[in-house]
Amino acid sequence: MKITVQTLVKAPMADVWQAYVTPADIMQWNAASDDWHTPHAEVDLRVGGRFLARMEARDGSMGFDFEGVYTRITEHRDIAYRFGDREAEVVFAEEAGGVRVKVTFDAEDTHTIQQQSEGWQAILDNFAKHVESKAA
Repeated sequence: MKITVQTLVKAPMADVWQAYVTPADIMQWNAASDDWHTPHAEVDLRVGGRFLARMEARDGSMGFDFEGVYTRITEHRDIAYRFGDREAEVVFAEEAGGVRVKVTFDAEDTHTIQQQSEGWQAILDNFAKHVESKAA
C-alpha cells in the first residue's frame, strides 16, 4: 500500500530543493516530534548514491538509521529512492504561493497506516517551517 503526504512550502523552488537535499538542513527539520532529532545526515545526491539520516530520541533511549539509495533524481522536480524493500518518491511542483512537496511511500507492517501518515506528515510540516523560517 502506498501512502501520500504533502505540504505547500512558501518559498522559491531553489530554496525548497536545497533544504531537502542538504545534510545541515536535514538535521534541522527531520523529526516527527520535538522529542526526536537527527544528529547526523549524509547525502550523495546521484542515482545510485546513498543517503542516511540518523534519527534518535533526544533522551537517548532509542534511535535508528533511515537510509537508502537514490533511484531517480530530476533537479527541482523529483527524487525517488529505495530504503530496504520499500520505495518512496518526492515530487516538487511550483504553484501559486510556493512549492507543493508531495511524498509517496510504501507502507510498512509495524505501525498503522494512520501512524505512518501522521509521522511522515509531521516531518514534512517541519520541513516547510524550516524552509519558510530561512526565507523570512
